[in-house]
Amino acid sequence: MRFQHYWKDKVVLITGGSSGIGLAAARLLAASGAHLWLTARRADVLEAARQQVDACRLAGASPCGTQVADVSEAAQAAAAVQRVQREAGRLDVVINSAGITLPGYFQDLPLEEFQKQMAVNYFGTLYVIRAALPEMLKRGSGHIINISSMAGYLGVFGYSAYGASKFAVTGLSEVLRAEMKPHGIRISVAFPPDTDTPQLAFETPYKPPETKALSGTAKALPAEVVAGAILEQAARGHFLIFPGFDSRLFYILSTKLPKWLVFAILDQIAASGRKERG
Repeated sequence: MRFQHYWKDKVVLITGGSSGIGLAAARLLAASGAHLWLTARRADVLEAARQQVDACRLAGASPCGTQVADVSEAAQAAAAVQRVQREAGRLDVVINSAGITLPGYFQDLPLEEFQKQMAVNYFGTLYVIRAALPEMLKRGSGHIINISSMAGYLGVFGYSAYGASKFAVTGLSEVLRAEMKPHGIRISVAFPPDTDTPQLAFETPYKPPETKALSGTAKALPAEVVAGAILEQAARGHFLIFPGFDSRLFYILSTKLPKWLVFAILDQIAASGRKERG
């Protein structure tokens, strides 16, 4: 991985670090000499992830640390951050990768699903940042990397719960970029496309046909490719991070083209999925 020098010796906390993009990033960072800490809700998968990360560890680097935590609970998120700061002496980088999704038609999704996805995806991100910032502000340095989604800048059919939570992550990141800049704290927000992870495998059967048609416009990227792109662009100092050509292209199209044209294209793709269902 390029820019290994940026990550060497940095203390990095990754939420949702037991699988998917978070775990892939942890393996790459361990190989770059970073001191890794991972959080997840399940102790068994967290331990398996720790073993994978330590197997990639650069000679002389510190072993990977873990903390079982549900970041949608403010107290657990704060406890995870405080443990890292206490045992490692500082926290240089936070990667907020914890996230869940369940697609479906808006009228069919239970209200509890909207609350759950907002609790994990948005408030889980917020709680960790709130806990980490005081020490970063005091030190005058730090880097927070939030994982949003292409559904965090573009309304995607079938993702009313998920998209709303990821739009919130994007908005929070934009505000923090401005507020933290004078304090020497860097903010990045990443917009991954469909990524080959256990989460994608879980959600695919629940996708409406229209959503599957939209997803079918591009092949899911390997988690290692997405994680590598996020880490490289973050090391370059990018605020907006686009892992993969599709993520960047759709952002450009959605921000530069007239909205009516963007909607017309999306509606046409969704209609093709509806036709196949019929």
